[in-house]
Amino acid sequence: MSALARLKTDIEDDDRLSEADFQRISALIGREVGIKLPPTKRLMVEGRLRRRMRVLGLASFSAYGDHLFRQGGLDGELPYLINAVTTNKTDFFREPEHFDLMERLMVPNLLEARRNERMPLLKVWSAASSTGAEAYTAAMVLSDIAAQRRDFRFALLGTDISTDVLDQGRRAVYPAEQIVPVPPAKQSRYLMFARKAGPRPEVRIVPELRRLVRFQRLNLMAGTYPFDRDVDIILLRNVLIYFEKSDQEAVINRLVGHLRPGGYLLLGHSESMIGTSVTMRQVAPAVFQKTGA
Repeated sequence: MSALARLKTDIEDDDRLSEADFQRISALIGREVGIKLPPTKRLMVEGRLRRRMRVLGLASFSAYGDHLFRQGGLDGELPYLINAVTTNKTDFFREPEHFDLMERLMVPNLLEARRNERMPLLKVWSAASSTGAEAYTAAMVLSDIAAQRRDFRFALLGTDISTDVLDQGRRAVYPAEQIVPVPPAKQSRYLMFARKAGPRPEVRIVPELRRLVRFQRLNLMAGTYPFDRDVDIILLRNVLIYFEKSDQEAVINRLVGHLRPGGYLLLGHSESMIGTSVTMRQVAPAVFQKTGA
């Protein structure tokens, strides 16, 4: 490392977000998107904001705090701040038992309830879709089932607060190492590999599947969601753990309002609906079915 690079690193290491500005950012993110940023997240926030500061040409956290809170830059910067501090962990076939259950139980039950309809449309919503791996996993599973049964259609919606991850979902391009959990048969059907691999190999979802998945920005803290109210399956996995208890309940209530009777809500295995006022039938770990008319 050159002397200039070492000096720059030392300056960055010494520069810290002030306690007051961290508290303001933490309160702002909690208020806007419901995500908790406790003091233990301060180093993570600083690391991510350094990249944003370079884009803006700001030399210090003090200058960034001035830009946000004392120079009127907050409104224009807020989407980028949200992109920077939100966590977007996702994988293909994460918690695979949910997708096994989709094939064995959920889709057959949903179609049986609509047996009098000709080619019903199943609607699936990945409500915190991140870069789209979850939505495309569901699309692969549903596409295989549809090819076997030939008696239904399906469409998927992926929503997230971060515009960066939504853009990646629309591009549907992923590092080759990320698709390792995808079964080989599905890899051959649903993924396109470059003829000549580069230094960092990438794959892309086939266009036939991309056409069935759309992505749209949504803040789960919004009072209402501008989407259909006859959704068959909603996935909200490993997101509620970042919310306060009251916000968890409000989000679940709003999402359940978009499920058709008999529809399913899937949470992360580390999450639970215990303590909420929502009445649903639990059919498997972290899988709930809406009852009633």
